[in-house]
Amino acid sequence: MHIDLTGKTAIVTGSTRGIGFAIAAGLARAGAAVVVTGRQQQDVDAALARLRTDALGATVRGHAVDLGNAAGFAQLAQLEPECDILVNNLGIFGPQPFDEIPDEEWTRFFEVNVMSGVRASRAWLPGMRRKNWGRIVFISSESAINIPADMIHYGFTKTANVAIARGLAKSLAGTGITVNSVLPGPTLSEGVQHMVAPGESAASALEKANAFVREHRASSILQRVATPEEVANMVVYVCSPQASATTGAALRVDGGTADTI
Repeated sequence: MHIDLTGKTAIVTGSTRGIGFAIAAGLARAGAAVVVTGRQQQDVDAALARLRTDALGATVRGHAVDLGNAAGFAQLAQLEPECDILVNNLGIFGPQPFDEIPDEEWTRFFEVNVMSGVRASRAWLPGMRRKNWGRIVFISSESAINIPADMIHYGFTKTANVAIARGLAKSLAGTGITVNSVLPGPTLSEGVQHMVAPGESAASALEKANAFVREHRASSILQRVATPEEVANMVVYVCSPQASATTGAALRVDGGTADTI
């Protein structure tokens, strides 16, 4: 299968590292003009430099904006008025006991993990409607199905991603615009590496992350963490013309962790 996204503009939120960066790289290699976002200019610049090496000849650009609030999206929409492919990847996570999570933290997780996707979709959907073509992808998590006891505030936001993607897809019935959610399982992004093995080598982090999967995600069929690129492969496909009949779906790249049929 040859995926050709030439002539399409893709915006990937939270894409300076991890799964977001892998998605940006995959889309760029498929020919899309890719827009990278991050909060710090130095991170954006570093990501663009890597992309230009990973996807030679690709059109890539980036913006340092805080997409954890409405003002950030207003700024980004002015800078990038056109978008054919939107990947709502921006998200935060972190373990915390339920009775120690204050109201402000619940609000912060909701603003970043849920409202960022709502605001982005609302901003660029009119342009997709005019073209009668578009792809919107919400990066959720297997935690949307298996709510983690130590990250309940994170899990509920990932469930919300799935619900919004499904509802938005239904609202676009009969159009050329598809909306889906992708649910990664444990994935060795930079954030996860820092959580399981702060300050240690990549090899050590991989070993510890795989041990975490076997101990705490015993239902995993893969029995290891995924790579960001393995998740990105699914996202690039969903964004392609070949995926035109896939919409309203919750697509799992979880290594079989969610023990449901």
